[in-house]
Amino acid sequence: MTAALLLAIIASQVCLVTGELLMKRAMDLTNETPVPWPRFVPRFAAAITCMSGWFFLWGGLLQRADLSFVYPFEGLSPVLVMIGASIFLKEKLTTRTWLGILLIGFGVALVSAS
Repeated sequence: MTAALLLAIIASQVCLVTGELLMKRAMDLTNETPVPWPRFVPRFAAAITCMSGWFFLWGGLLQRADLSFVYPFEGLSPVLVMIGASIFLKEKLTTRTWLGILLIGFGVALVSAS
């Protein structure tokens, strides 16, 4: 694995997780009446931008590396989203959630090692 490939994998995951967290923040605003459009639109646009970045990085990764190599890293996104939700959205993670995160992490490591 080259440094550029690893950097692209990390960047794609950061874009995806950031996009999902921003989308959650934006969609939470739609529960308010009336919808605060001046706050919603920038968050929504930033979320779409991040997710678009992930899409194009992912396409580039698929072009340059085997799917069997790149895809296990995609399995880390639920783990990163849960950790990001805990830190940035102040969501509570239960012991069961942490156990799930550990199992996913172990599974990704196992698949990547093969």
